[in-house]
Amino acid sequence: MTRDTARPGRLLRPTAKVLPEHARAHNRSMVLQHLFHAGPGSRADLARATGLTRVTISDLVASLMAEGLVAELGARAEGRPGKPGTLLGVRTDAHQIVAVDLADDERMHGAVLDLSGTVLQRRTTRVDGRTGAAAIEALTALCRDLVAAATRPVLGVGVGSPGVIDPAGRVLQAPNRQWFDLPLADRLGAELGLPVHVANDANTAALGEFTYGGASGGGLLVLTVGGGVGAGIVLDGRLVQGHEHAAGEIGHVTAVDERDDIDGAPLGRPLPCACGRRGCLETVLSVPALRRRIDGLDPSAAAVALAAVGRRLGIVLAPVVSSLNLSEVVLTGPGELLDGPLREAALATLQERTMPVVSSHMQLRMTSLGEDGALSGAAVLVLSGQLGVT
Repeated sequence: MTRDTARPGRLLRPTAKVLPEHARAHNRSMVLQHLFHAGPGSRADLARATGLTRVTISDLVASLMAEGLVAELGARAEGRPGKPGTLLGVRTDAHQIVAVDLADDERMHGAVLDLSGTVLQRRTTRVDGRTGAAAIEALTALCRDLVAAATRPVLGVGVGSPGVIDPAGRVLQAPNRQWFDLPLADRLGAELGLPVHVANDANTAALGEFTYGGASGGGLLVLTVGGGVGAGIVLDGRLVQGHEHAAGEIGHVTAVDERDDIDGAPLGRPLPCACGRRGCLETVLSVPALRRRIDGLDPSAAAVALAAVGRRLGIVLAPVVSSLNLSEVVLTGPGELLDGPLREAALATLQERTMPVVSSHMQLRMTSLGEDGALSGAAVLVLSGQLGVT
């Protein structure tokens, strides 16, 4: 595998000539993006919003209508003199998307969605401890089932997977799944005969929350808690990828050492992690770890145990929240474990350990999308990859 070794600053000064086909793809994306987010508009509206000429807009609209992506919705009701413009809109029901979320430690979750993000069909399959090739086979079978369940042409398949994943959909490493240097997007695409887009599950959850959820538009961190722990970060409307595509790998920050005893609630000795080290955040915060921690405890003792983990989460998050000046931290995962003593203790610790100007108005909340956050984000992967809509 080769990597671009150029200094990041050079990317700000493009030297290659913009080819006509690239310009057309960019203009096509601008039209779809405007219609998707702003709603129906006329050809004249599109020309004003995008800065493109009316001739260019007419050509692009004709092409998008021929593809079945855009339709004329009728004349606009206007009080102004003259011929009213014909409204155009994205045909959100003409194509469907297959989305899969692999964050859960027990089940793979999949769905068929329309282009507006509405879930039309659901499927799940048990993980049953499968890793490596066996997990790939289970994922492929689930995707085939979902494609067969679609009632419209499938635009593509989006997969949110644990691990470090490059822009081509290659899983560089996902220790919990025992996937290393795995060209998952290419392999699934060959099996399904469809475009496949794969990204880190926390990143897809962040995309879902930002696009379809209740995100405020400021700095956003979505923390996914499942079989492992990861974070997706959106700053200034852009997903943060980081060097080596590993931004958000907060689950493998060492969070527990031999001396840990938080407010009289010891976290225990550092446990081995799937990454090969000890004491990583996910050894105490992942869903299996949380379940083991409260197993057999009465409600009062369980609340104390969960609050201890929440305080440790707040300690880990404080420098991240302060450095990036985030306005929201969103938790995704089982509400019965996360939404209560754990979340409250994490927020209190964040506020104790950061300046008021950073945390006084910051929200730490559960996702507004429920279990569909990562699925919605996986659908956004396809919208972005196939239509340029983000």
